[in-house]
Amino acid sequence: MTEDYRARVRAWLAANAPGPVAGLPPDELLAAAKRFQAALYEAGFAGITWPEEVGGQGLGTAEQQIFAEEAAEYDLPTYPFIVNMGMCGPTLVDLGTPEQKSRYLRPLLSGEEIWCQLFSEPGAGSDVASLQARAVRDGDGWVVNGQKVWTTNAQWADFGALLARTDPDVPKHAGITMFIVDMHAPGVTVRPLKDMSGKAPFNEVYLDDVRVPADAVVGEVGQGWRAAITMLGHERVSIGSSRPSRNSALTFDAVLGLARRQGVTDVPAHRERLAGLYAHERALELLNARMRQEAQAGRPPGARGSVAKLAGALQLRRAIEVAGELAGADAVAWEPGDRHGDDLALGINSAPATSIAGGTNEVQRNIIGERVLGLPKEPQVDRDVPFRDLKVGTQRTEDAR
Repeated sequence: MTEDYRARVRAWLAANAPGPVAGLPPDELLAAAKRFQAALYEAGFAGITWPEEVGGQGLGTAEQQIFAEEAAEYDLPTYPFIVNMGMCGPTLVDLGTPEQKSRYLRPLLSGEEIWCQLFSEPGAGSDVASLQARAVRDGDGWVVNGQKVWTTNAQWADFGALLARTDPDVPKHAGITMFIVDMHAPGVTVRPLKDMSGKAPFNEVYLDDVRVPADAVVGEVGQGWRAAITMLGHERVSIGSSRPSRNSALTFDAVLGLARRQGVTDVPAHRERLAGLYAHERALELLNARMRQEAQAGRPPGARGSVAKLAGALQLRRAIEVAGELAGADAVAWEPGDRHGDDLALGINSAPATSIAGGTNEVQRNIIGERVLGLPKEPQVDRDVPFRDLKVGTQRTEDAR
């Protein structure tokens, strides 16, 4: 059965995968991504493990793994939909009302609508619960004011999953609510942030008197932290389990190719490092396959998603170290037009973000220690203090009141 599915996937990708998309201008990449996502949906390859009643395929993790393995052979324009498929969509499947699922999930799967995640703020990064964006009741809806930052794909997004404080008179984790925000609504401003790779995948988002209807609450009012934990769990599994594209300079195959071009594959020290890189990459693939199987069997990864997230970030760091040793001076200076040099530089400059996105490595270690291994929690003196009494980020006491 699985081999039949693999043959079907392989044939479809061979016939429908677009040409290389690396280096496309943003508008062209977005157009290609929308066309490809729509084709995936029509062919039955979008939401492979999602329930059929929300537009998914209702299949198992084996089929998902097969598709990921075959898709890794292509440079596919899936980046604009990583938040859709890995974070917002699964959270709506878990927590959305029947009306929300009916309205949002099929357009999300088919590529008609793009989502972003509005969590981090200038004063609330690793400690997201310290967020200061406020949502105040106004008639039968809410009015939101605040600023978000490091928001992936906000420049393309139609909707965002927003965390905002709805009750400053209770401890910081208890007074938060998750909302669905129309990114085209009056008062929403998106500004790009360029990183050291030269690209602008992130944005800062300003919300000025943005009106949000009452039925846009995800979960329950005041229970936004639980909704956030659900989404962060999906995010960490998504980041940790994502397979690098064939154009990545930091996969084992790419690093082995670099060693061959440098003529050092017979050097014992380099062979040892390459063997270690292969072993860790394979172990990470098996870990992710196991977690997907367990999730399909009704055992969500929960805090164990942090293991995959941390392992993925450490694997990229390991790949950077090995590639840097092999490339030597070529890692920092290469001939113009040298594709291998360009790809390696982009990989080295982009990879450190994985140790920050979705929670830093230090945050993941704390989660693993406390919630997986059962170690004592670190002291939290502000755990039971009303948020209005805290001085967090740029907040002054009078602002919180």
